[in-house]
Amino acid sequence: MKNISTRKKALEINLNPHLYGTFAEIGAGQEVARWFFKAGGASGTIAKSISAYDMIFSDSIYGQEESGRYVCESRVNKMINYEYDLLESRLRSHRGDDCEFFSFANTVAARNYHLTNESHGWIGLKYKRKGDEECSSIVLHVRMLDVHNQDQQDTLGLIGVNLVYHCFHLPSRLEECVDSLLENIASKRIEINYVKTTGDQFSNWDDRLINLQLVKQGLTPAILFDRHGEILLCSERLYKKNIMVVRGSYRPPTLVNLEMINKGLSSFAKDHQLKESNIECMAEITTGNLTTDGDLSNEDFLTRVQLINALGQNVLITNFKKYYNLTRFLSGFKAKNMAIVLGAYNFSQIFKDEYVENEGGILEAFGHLFRKNVNVYLMPYFSDDGSVMYQSSNIECPKGFLPLLDYIRSLGQVKDIEGVDTSILHIYSRKVLEMIISGKKGWEELVPDSVAETINEECLFGHPCELN
Repeated sequence: MKNISTRKKALEINLNPHLYGTFAEIGAGQEVARWFFKAGGASGTIAKSISAYDMIFSDSIYGQEESGRYVCESRVNKMINYEYDLLESRLRSHRGDDCEFFSFANTVAARNYHLTNESHGWIGLKYKRKGDEECSSIVLHVRMLDVHNQDQQDTLGLIGVNLVYHCFHLPSRLEECVDSLLENIASKRIEINYVKTTGDQFSNWDDRLINLQLVKQGLTPAILFDRHGEILLCSERLYKKNIMVVRGSYRPPTLVNLEMINKGLSSFAKDHQLKESNIECMAEITTGNLTTDGDLSNEDFLTRVQLINALGQNVLITNFKKYYNLTRFLSGFKAKNMAIVLGAYNFSQIFKDEYVENEGGILEAFGHLFRKNVNVYLMPYFSDDGSVMYQSSNIECPKGFLPLLDYIRSLGQVKDIEGVDTSILHIYSRKVLEMIISGKKGWEELVPDSVAETINEECLFGHPCELN
């Protein structure tokens, strides 16, 4: 799709006789509406433009928030629903069924005068294309990365126009859908880390795939799904929580993966005197582990999310190949305690030179990984001949790094998972996958029951169901 200037997009919307809507913007000026007014012909498109900055005024229109916050998803949804309903009740009989109403809203915390706050916001659009279809809506969460308030306002205006324009010109490919939101915006000016859609216009889209595109295209480092596959905002779900992340390929999830989750959770809870229910547990997959034949396969991604959900687990998708980048990311949510659960073999790989990507070398990397509130729990593994079980006490490490490993062990931040069933350590996901694809019997015994049932019922991972 060829890029169109922001002004031309606004003008095209203004000159479309079928489109008519309202703009409600809180927190960063009327930056989106401003583009439509400047483009010309705004009277043909804008029924109303409003900035309800005062909290009392805002609450009297949209109602109070239980959380007491105004920059939140609930607020932007109330805004687009209220304004859209107002259009329908006041103007439908006058405008007729051919009129395509829309309501745009944003609620934003732009950079304050002292440059001390987190700059982020929620942006939403609700609209209907045909009289007999269900209303559609799309809601985004963004982090504004410009340093100065005025620059952030400018960026907000650009992405708002893009959202309105492209909802009425939906591209056919996921990549184009995400790209369209950032047209005419320089890189690193804004981060989109959450997209949620509803309604007939998005019936052929999958929110999980849209949000995966955000990670694939470098617009956010991580996305989070709950155990039902619904998109969550990391900063809201993980803020000041106890967090446990279990990294794996989960292709498919095996009994070893489930053991790492369950026993890792109990070890973490015991060490910090926590209830397991007070720990945010996530199965994490890096984009490197999603790669299939040089690309991220959407089908493969959805399969893994579905199977992890079948275990009753949340799913964190990240672009962090290095564990220290993962803990650095999670620490931004002011986590109380953090646990990283991984295989002992994978832990041994962090002592290799290629693991480090920063100027401070491995010492800086370890400083980020082993923050004071971080524990690493290791799943043991056997040598190829089965004669040696490697764990934290005898993990393989280059001699030059042994003093560093000894120091970390002395801090008690690297521990073995307690109570592991060592009889299952021979199970590897790649071998189970080979058995599934080839139709070889016995693979069901190597994975949790819910995983086996889902794979058999839906013929996942190329399982030749006709052999059942």
